[in-house]
Amino acid sequence: MVEKLIKTFYETFGEGGDVRTYFAPGRVNLIGEHTDYNGGHVFPCALTLGTYGIVRDREDRTLRLYSVNIDSVGVVEVSLDEIAATKEASWTNYPKGVVWAFEKRGFKLTHGMDILIYGDIPNGSGLSSSASLEVLTGVILKDTFGFDVSMVDIALIGQDAENNFNGCNCGIMDQFASAMGKKDNAIFLDTNTLNYTYAPVNLPDAKIVITNSKVKHSLVSSAYNDRRNESETALKELQAVVDIKTLGDLTEEQFEEHKGAIKDDICRKRAKHAVYENQRAIHAVEALKANDIETFGKLMNASHESLRYDYEVSCEEIDVLVDLAQAMPGVIGSRITGGGFGGCTVSIVKNDTVDTFIEEIGKAYLEKTGHEAEFYVVDIGDGAGKLG
Repeated sequence: MVEKLIKTFYETFGEGGDVRTYFAPGRVNLIGEHTDYNGGHVFPCALTLGTYGIVRDREDRTLRLYSVNIDSVGVVEVSLDEIAATKEASWTNYPKGVVWAFEKRGFKLTHGMDILIYGDIPNGSGLSSSASLEVLTGVILKDTFGFDVSMVDIALIGQDAENNFNGCNCGIMDQFASAMGKKDNAIFLDTNTLNYTYAPVNLPDAKIVITNSKVKHSLVSSAYNDRRNESETALKELQAVVDIKTLGDLTEEQFEEHKGAIKDDICRKRAKHAVYENQRAIHAVEALKANDIETFGKLMNASHESLRYDYEVSCEEIDVLVDLAQAMPGVIGSRITGGGFGGCTVSIVKNDTVDTFIEEIGKAYLEKTGHEAEFYVVDIGDGAGKLG
């Protein structure tokens, strides 16, 4: 893969020079959805799918960016002295946003670069292709210019770029998982404090299967920001009657006691999801550590129910996939993963059921929706870094 990309790099930008290669993974969140901006816990893991970068220094102040995935756009040239988000900039707004966020912190780029990008994360699938590209850019800048930043800093810079340069009010989870991933482990992250632990994902008789609905979504233009605003409204009303900083501070019992303070029915449903989902994430990690995979699966199922009815970020096609999966013997648990409004489901499937799962659900989904699903039996990989 890397050798082929280097060949394409030379064909695109010309021969010679010191060429460096980098990789940043995508992520799948096992449980804890839409809790990361509500001060709760998440439980993502890095994938072996992700974004590759091939980089060479330039002597001027120009960034030349080329995506193998979107080759019709061609090479996009950006002056380091004119970093601004534009609709015409297409995908390059993500790396530009990271440059902007670094420079805002006083880290100055002294020269330009030629950068070739290739990602094997399906675009719009909810597996964090944008966060992967942001973290990749952060790692490239840290290595190239010797910036004194940690991998947690790179995650925060990526989030800043997405929030304030690209206009999507995402939480920290996606960038954190890409930057801090660890092979065969998921990350139990308290998004309120950024305290985290690694939890081994031991599935001796099962696999993680991601199903891509092929319904694309864009978090910037979707109702994602609306959900965040609704949650914040509920939090403010709860704070009038109980001493909390985030929705993640509440137990289920405390929420039920004080939920009457939330005036709007929709905002109350959003807050209920945030509180209950946070507790599900905590209990799910406890179950995994106790090798109680059945309980973990039940919590995944309950998570989808909440995302479907309380947070309302699912859609018809995703619900079809989840309903089909949950009804199949050998499926331990299944739910939507990612920001929602399309994208992917994540399922834990017993080894002897995986082939049947892919065949039967693929067929039934096509019949019911007219879309052809894609399936990925995934491995949990390491976080972002330099390859060579």
